[in-house]
Amino acid sequence: MGAGSAIGLSLWLASASASADPFRIATYAAPLSREGPGLLLKDIVSGQDKGITAIVDVISAADPDLLLLTDFDHDAGLAALNAFADLLAKRGTAYPFRFARPSNAGLPTGLDMDGNGALGEARDAMGYGDFRGNGGMALLSRVPIDTDNVADFTGLLWRDLPGAQMPQMNGQPFPSKEAMAIQRLASAGFWVVPVLPEGGPPFALLASAATTPAFDGPEDRNGLRNRDEIRFWSLYLDGAFGAAPSSFVLAAKLNADPEDGDGDHATIRALLSDPRLQDPRPASAGGAWAADPSHRGDPSLDTAAWPGSPQGNLRVSYVLPSADWTVTGAGVIWPAPEDPMSALLGEDGQLAGPHRLVWVELRR
Repeated sequence: MGAGSAIGLSLWLASASASADPFRIATYAAPLSREGPGLLLKDIVSGQDKGITAIVDVISAADPDLLLLTDFDHDAGLAALNAFADLLAKRGTAYPFRFARPSNAGLPTGLDMDGNGALGEARDAMGYGDFRGNGGMALLSRVPIDTDNVADFTGLLWRDLPGAQMPQMNGQPFPSKEAMAIQRLASAGFWVVPVLPEGGPPFALLASAATTPAFDGPEDRNGLRNRDEIRFWSLYLDGAFGAAPSSFVLAAKLNADPEDGDGDHATIRALLSDPRLQDPRPASAGGAWAADPSHRGDPSLDTAAWPGSPQGNLRVSYVLPSADWTVTGAGVIWPAPEDPMSALLGEDGQLAGPHRLVWVELRR
């Protein structure tokens, strides 16, 4: 749904009373995707996957009330998500409310979308993925979510984004006119999910997971798409796709650092400086400890660790509340080596994946 649900949510927000209890929201690009359909569920129920155990430990340590997972394989019955939620419940971190929808990740197109002359590869899907549902998004919540009134912009065509800058080579659409005619903007999806805390005012969770602005050629296909995936949220708040809610939290893997790495730094900076939202700047001692000497940005704000890689550690995952919230805390689950909690991430810091869980605690 689109504008109608957003308008209804805005009216409800305007009349709701203030919330007294803090609310913790997190996003985590935990590696919960696999090379084939059904394999994630198999690994979850086996109880033998050390990476999944570590991910459960990290989530339990953070203990968010609302958690967006941005690399979670989707299946039609949500079997994997329910099984994962059961694991968390056994650890005392219960999420009775769950939401996921099919994403663009792994959605077949039947076309050569990356221009390499081959068909049926992961990069030929609507969003990178080996199979339909590979690496989608999933939401776990302690509080009710209004799944009947989710505004879903996953199907938005890239060309329909105002001001879209699409890839070209030699003055022609890349890789082809046919490909760009069907190319959706979202790598995974764009969701606006009404969240209904008991005893407090509702708000909207804005969720997405953008492509990485790398692994392409001189046409800069991934870089341009990443830029426009970030721009989508600014345009959404402008009302380009219907009335936007006044109270919200944007939780997303935007795959862009405002200072370092690839991508359009100006675009992510513009979003972070938008007066309609606030950047709590979640930080960690582990990020500061693992600083890349050549980087310009504050390493304590980094949310992903790629030691030895050209890009180094970067800030790529965000939780950005609207201006009406009071931020009471924020952090990144990345302990320094001397912290006993560093055992959560394993000896090499990669047991739960290269990405770190990012959380923000809010009050209204």
